[in-house]
Amino acid sequence: MSNILELKNLSYIYGEGTPFEKCAVSNISLEIKKGEFIGIIGHTGSGKSTLVQMLNGLIKPSGGQVIFDGADIWENPKEIRRIRFKVGMVFQYPEYQLFEETVYKDISFGPSNMGKSGAELDQAVKAAALFTGLKEELLYKSPFDLSGGEKRRAAIAGVIAMDPEVLVLDEPTAGLDPMGRDVLLSQIVQYHKERKNTVLLVSHSMEDIARVADRIIVMNNSEAVMYDETKEVFSKGRELEKIGLRVPQITKIMLKLKEKGYDVADGILNVDDALAQIFSLLKKEGKI
Repeated sequence: MSNILELKNLSYIYGEGTPFEKCAVSNISLEIKKGEFIGIIGHTGSGKSTLVQMLNGLIKPSGGQVIFDGADIWENPKEIRRIRFKVGMVFQYPEYQLFEETVYKDISFGPSNMGKSGAELDQAVKAAALFTGLKEELLYKSPFDLSGGEKRRAAIAGVIAMDPEVLVLDEPTAGLDPMGRDVLLSQIVQYHKERKNTVLLVSHSMEDIARVADRIIVMNNSEAVMYDETKEVFSKGRELEKIGLRVPQITKIMLKLKEKGYDVADGILNVDDALAQIFSLLKKEGKI
């Protein structure tokens, strides 16, 4: 599988050359393959949002390169807008960016700027709404008449309608109730499965990341301190806790059993796997 994104010694410094100079991203080098689902975790201020905003040229790096599909995205600065169609960005609380008189017009804003019109535009809007679970009758309402969860889905549909090769979501479930969060996350997973594109998800929820990500980037103090398969990252529960990150509850329970000498696997991410491990252990010890 070839790389869709490659970061080479990527850095960003806020207020460079001023007394308020602060390094937000420091010398990150990593590769992301086409079709991967990447989770990005780290405490507030670790550099997650700055990192993802460099991926489609919203922020120009202070140093290093973002390589998209084999070419530096800043090779021709006049074409950076084209990169933003290919690497779509959904910000935290994206519903605050809704501004058109109908949901349909809001979703169509991006693809129409790409040059889509008529039946092609209509298909892109309706397919994106379907992916995010928006009922068709809502398309003709004002976005301000929607519920919080519906607004969030409408804003995400606006990015999906551009059919980006890479979809970047920065805390897309923030502020939603547990059911709304689960529904939205399931729709993002379904979108990834059907479109087979690349998804990067920034989240504070370790449970969400454990459920969906193939690999995880762990940010701490502007650096990518880990980048590995999800199971491998969460098997390092104690290291994660040292940098202020909470592993999924079930992973923590299994880690404690392992530390007490029980023969259980590392990096258990869900209750079903944990039950299978405990059942196997009890059977081995002749207790069932």
